[in-house]
Amino acid sequence: MSNLTTMKLNVDSLLLQALKEDITSEDITTNAIMRESRIGQVQLLCKQDGVLAGLDVFRRVFELLDETTKMDEFFKDGDAVKNGDLIAVITADIRAVLSGERTALNYLQHMSGIATHTKSISGLLEGTKIKLLDTRKTTPNMRIFEKYSVKVGGGYNHRFNLSDGILIKDNHIDAAGGVKEAIALAKEYAPFVRKIEVEVENLDMLNDALEAGADIIMLDNMDIKTMKEAVGIINGRAEIECSGNVTKERVSQIADVGVDYISCGAITHSSPILDFSLKNLKVL
Repeated sequence: MSNLTTMKLNVDSLLLQALKEDITSEDITTNAIMRESRIGQVQLLCKQDGVLAGLDVFRRVFELLDETTKMDEFFKDGDAVKNGDLIAVITADIRAVLSGERTALNYLQHMSGIATHTKSISGLLEGTKIKLLDTRKTTPNMRIFEKYSVKVGGGYNHRFNLSDGILIKDNHIDAAGGVKEAIALAKEYAPFVRKIEVEVENLDMLNDALEAGADIIMLDNMDIKTMKEAVGIINGRAEIECSGNVTKERVSQIADVGVDYISCGAITHSSPILDFSLKNLKVL
């Protein structure tokens, strides 16, 4: 997220919403303590081992409050960090530091937590051709941050939103009247450059999807035995994604089945934070 144009177009408005949530009229504590502008420095310290993600977002929060903000960074996104590491030193108006501290840390902690969790799962797939994918199970208004963090952690992004790709799921199939009908309608409507992915729950649905010409088959909540049988039936006629109940233990089992992708909602919706703090503030 280091591109400033990307920040201004896609991120700044979200950061400003978060800041406005925390400061509805004024930061009454900071305004009481700091009656005038003073430049200060503060250290960003890591408090847990993990993977760093969101440093540009962290800095941008302070820049929106004080455009003269400077940050000396000793690590970059994707780096492994350890408890006690000095990640960066921020130099800015102390009022901006005090008012933006919690919002900036919230982003950094959440994003680094996702990157750390993703890395712990994607690392289990090293040496295979399988890619770990995220899903749309993201926090409202946080998708751009969460999906970026997945990439930092070694995962890959599935479609970003509903406009980004065709994925026919169970309720779409019910609405259309069947797998074949849903795929036919998608092919009729969608541009030819779009791949069509279909979620199947059993082998009958799988055969219907293959006969109708699906490009990608998602094997949803299948046990390992059925999954292996499905891979044999597909036999290279479509790309294969598996989803549902993807845990660290199950990833190791799925790695030998022969799928191309494993999607995991938990990396965005259930990752714990990675803890950081701002300490040792001094007035310059």
